[in-house]
Amino acid sequence: MRLALAAAAAVVAVTLADDLVQASELSHGRSPAGLAGAGALAVALLWLVPKARSAAMSLGAGIAAGGAAATLAAGAAWHGGVPNPLVQGGTAFNVADVAIAAGDLLLLSAALWQAWRRRDRLFEAV
Repeated sequence: MRLALAAAAAVVAVTLADDLVQASELSHGRSPAGLAGAGALAVALLWLVPKARSAAMSLGAGIAAGGAAATLAAGAAWHGGVPNPLVQGGTAFNVADVAIAAGDLLLLSAALWQAWRRRDRLFEAV
């Protein structure tokens, strides 16, 4: 659980620092329900995934949870919505968005790897 918490804290810190340093005219509003969902997702990832006892899965969950928590924090802190200081082509985003995507990719890849490595145990009774 420590690895997941450390990764989440790092993502929140980097995201909020980036949002503070880079001025952004682009932002997207989040409803209170959307922000609450981000918070609930972060808590669920940090609480449940480390129980699988996989460092890679815990790291991925921590990165994704940090992105969700950073979205919650930025949505609460900035009046105009979550800032999007990064622009690529016609898409505006922030570090939290990248963290959510990267964390999900790592988490799902590690889960599939664990399932493949232990495929003989997949049909055991729980």
